[in-house]
Amino acid sequence: MKLQTIIPLAKANNQIDYNSQLLMLGSCFVENIGDKFSYFKFQSVQNPFGILFNPKAIETLVTRAIYENTYTSEDVFYLNERWQCYDAHSNLSANSKEELLNNLNTALEVTLQQIKKASHILITLGTAWVYRFKTTKALVANCHKVPQKEFTKELLSGATIQESLNSIVTLIQSINPDAQFVFTVSPVRHIKDGFVENQHSKAHLLTAIHQIVKQEAISYFPSYEIMMDELRDYRFYADDMVHPNSIAVNYIWEKFKNVWINPLVLDVINEVDIIQKSIAHRPFNAVSEQHQKFLKKLGVKITRIQKVYPFMKFEA
Repeated sequence: MKLQTIIPLAKANNQIDYNSQLLMLGSCFVENIGDKFSYFKFQSVQNPFGILFNPKAIETLVTRAIYENTYTSEDVFYLNERWQCYDAHSNLSANSKEELLNNLNTALEVTLQQIKKASHILITLGTAWVYRFKTTKALVANCHKVPQKEFTKELLSGATIQESLNSIVTLIQSINPDAQFVFTVSPVRHIKDGFVENQHSKAHLLTAIHQIVKQEAISYFPSYEIMMDELRDYRFYADDMVHPNSIAVNYIWEKFKNVWINPLVLDVINEVDIIQKSIAHRPFNAVSEQHQKFLKKLGVKITRIQKVYPFMKFEA
């Protein structure tokens, strides 16, 4: 008896290994998968501008990074005792204008350098709903709790999203023609927009992505479909009934790993996992002889793996 519909998945070409350079941009689901790559010590850069929910925000970041269009005082504003920028998540906000501009322009530089060397670029789209600041007519990545009356809310059309994604791909390929793109749609439901409106939004994202995945070096991973079809049960959601819980994230990660991670590095992933769990272990007696032996063995494991992969850094 089958109690689950399983989405068929095929092994990807140009899979990820420990020589790969990853850039991950987009919605909060990027954070979930990005945290996995960080935990297993892959070479990755994750959301330099913080979470970006819509494709136009990602396009803005990529465009400014590649054209080295740095931020100035005219691009930031002061609200709620913090300096903010409409193009970035509040994680980059700061107590001073100078600090915020430094955060923004450093993030642009990090993005540009990773684009140049990236072997794989993972982009997760969250929503097609966007907000336009009435004063400047510009779309924003984050409203930063500015009163809603200052914005108009719009739904990006499939054609507009497709144009935006093509722009992102073309810009990146202009300086890195060998990059492999992996697009996904976030399984996080934006039900604050409304249940019907969320589905409408996801449909536009999916339509646009499937128009561009026909191109070479562009792939789609069905994280949204896995959540909706294989995990169609509220026990796989967090308490807010919107975000996937840790079980769901781990399940989708395993699916992603089976498709995109080179099987030759699975033993390394397991070894890193053992080291990470050992580092997280908290002893009953930190000065005991038994614990000192444990630490010595752990040090040997770290030294051994760092001889092969010197970029791996472990923090106790």
